[in-house]
Amino acid sequence: MSDLIFVYGTLMSHTGTPKAVQLAAEADSLGAATIAGTLYRISWYPGLGEGAGTVHGEVFRLRAPAASLAWLDAYEGIVPGDADRNRNEYERVQRPVMLADGRRLDAWVYLYRADVSGCSPVADGRWTTP
Repeated sequence: MSDLIFVYGTLMSHTGTPKAVQLAAEADSLGAATIAGTLYRISWYPGLGEGAGTVHGEVFRLRAPAASLAWLDAYEGIVPGDADRNRNEYERVQRPVMLADGRRLDAWVYLYRADVSGCSPVADGRWTTP
């Protein structure tokens, strides 16, 4: 199991949300990073979809991956053991990310799997809180 996670929205350290604070307490930041995809404004939170754009975020090394991923999955609304991903808004998958220093690593990321037809793309791929 990978111990790296890429976050691009409410879990980023600059947001100061309670879950971002919890993540920072349980992980070591590897800094800014990017991932291929399209960032959408779903509501007060974003979703990362497949695409050719660039999405900006952060990578963290989880100190206790199993424990952290359990609450992160719950936060993202993933039902444990539910093989029907259509019932989950997000899916946790591994994808290549590029750190600011040029290193390419594979990290967990939450991809948005619901319909984005009514959602606005975030043109610059950078999430800012509404």
